[in-house]
Amino acid sequence: MHDHAPAPGIRGAGNRRLLAVSLTITSVVLVAQVVGAIFSGSLALLADAGHMFTDAAALVIALVASTVAARPADDRSTFGYQRAEVLGALANAVILIALSVWIAIEAVQRLMRPEQPEVAGGLMLVVAIVGLIANAVALWLLSGAQRHSINVRGAYLEVLGDLLGSAAVIVAAVIIVLTGWTQADAVASLLIAAMIVPRAISLLREVASVLGESVPRGMQVAQIRTHILETPGVVDVHDVHVWQLTRGAPVFMAHVVVEDACLADGRAIGILTRLQECLSDHFDVAHSTFQLEPAGHIEHDAHA
Repeated sequence: MHDHAPAPGIRGAGNRRLLAVSLTITSVVLVAQVVGAIFSGSLALLADAGHMFTDAAALVIALVASTVAARPADDRSTFGYQRAEVLGALANAVILIALSVWIAIEAVQRLMRPEQPEVAGGLMLVVAIVGLIANAVALWLLSGAQRHSINVRGAYLEVLGDLLGSAAVIVAAVIIVLTGWTQADAVASLLIAAMIVPRAISLLREVASVLGESVPRGMQVAQIRTHILETPGVVDVHDVHVWQLTRGAPVFMAHVVVEDACLADGRAIGILTRLQECLSDHFDVAHSTFQLEPAGHIEHDAHA
């Protein structure tokens, strides 16, 4: 006996529109930063442009993954295609790590050079401010959807890191304009690389948790078991499993032992309804599966 209610999550047309708008903003600023880096000679601005490029790639991946994830379930993929979002997030994390390594190598090489290249701090400052404003707008657009989708969260973290990167470039540009210390540009590049790594690791951990079918963060199996046992007519519960298809889409399954009389007099339907409502209301689980068993039932399962 089970409930096939659709799993929650913001993966519809509205979600894709947000990603598309963010992609447009990111692409425009990317072009501006590349042009600005060429004319100003700023490595930090070029690094931020490289970060913007990965943002654009990440948003494309997220947009494609979101479209695929919206496909309905079928006989071959009974849970649908929501795991496409997780694979998109994995690709984002790999891109972030590769980018951070490239930025760090380039920055160290520049710092070790005896002669520092000329950096136009004024132009660098103007382009960085434009990037900061654009990233702030994109971050605001994605802030709501990222709470429910691991895929959109990957894109959100990309934009957040870019906003911080733009802030670092602004600081470096101000230092160059006021003091002429051009090495601030390479230092800002290293700072951008350092900001990227923790975000990538955090995203990888979340992806590993989903793919490893671990219990969603913040959900306590012991509390769920207690709620089930408090339901009138329930004698015991075993084989409790909780995992998630993607962020915001938890799935629950359990074998519930009920009093024999409940199965005989028709009260089992009421018990099943109360259990499903409990999971939905208290633990925000829309897809729950319960197997109701009589007290004398013998489980023919290796995991009993």
